[in-house]
Amino acid sequence: MRSITDMTMTSHLQGLSQPKPAPVQQMGNKFGEMLKTSIAEVNQAQISADRAAEQIAAGETKNLHGAMIKLEEADISLRLMVQVRNKAVEAYQEIMRMQV
Repeated sequence: MRSITDMTMTSHLQGLSQPKPAPVQQMGNKFGEMLKTSIAEVNQAQISADRAAEQIAAGETKNLHGAMIKLEEADISLRLMVQVRNKAVEAYQEIMRMQV
């Protein structure tokens, strides 16, 4: 059971206050790290799918269902990454077309 100790307007407003925005450089670093992580995850999915397909072809496993799921997950994640890249390129091109 929770006990509510502070029901003042100040405590509610403090809970709603927005944190200070990060400097642009820090935001760029976070975006870059997120992109690296996403690319690594897509790469790992591709490697896992390739390994599963090789195991099916070599007869090392009979789990065709699991292999097909891994292949589809890798395909979908690669398609998503390509679409993200396309949107980033479009945004860059739009910025470059802007008149200063």
